[in-house]
Amino acid sequence: MLTGMEQIIENGTVTRGWIGVGVQNITKELGESLKLPAANGVLITQVERGGPAGKAGVRLGDVLLSVNGRRVADTSTMLNLIAGLEPGQQAGLRLTRDQAEIDVTVTIGRRPRPPQRK
Repeated sequence: MLTGMEQIIENGTVTRGWIGVGVQNITKELGESLKLPAANGVLITQVERGGPAGKAGVRLGDVLLSVNGRRVADTSTMLNLIAGLEPGQQAGLRLTRDQAEIDVTVTIGRRPRPPQRK
């Protein structure tokens, strides 16, 4: 993948991967309330309808543990891991759902442009 500067030079814009979720860091207290063995990963707080994560079966309340085998420590790490992937690329997500770990494959998307104001 090209760096941001290389993308600007080649394409005039920077393209970052997107999966269409909102996330929240997992505190010790939140981890306990979700009955997680440890406060790892990030809580999925929003799933964009029709977005890549929704199409892959990601649900509200899932905990994202890793992206392509790389541990997700916090929201910043998760955003950087996803942003570094190319739209159209497949990525493996490891999730905790109902106290069980599951794997899903998501096709990375391109963040939709916000509507233009007139």
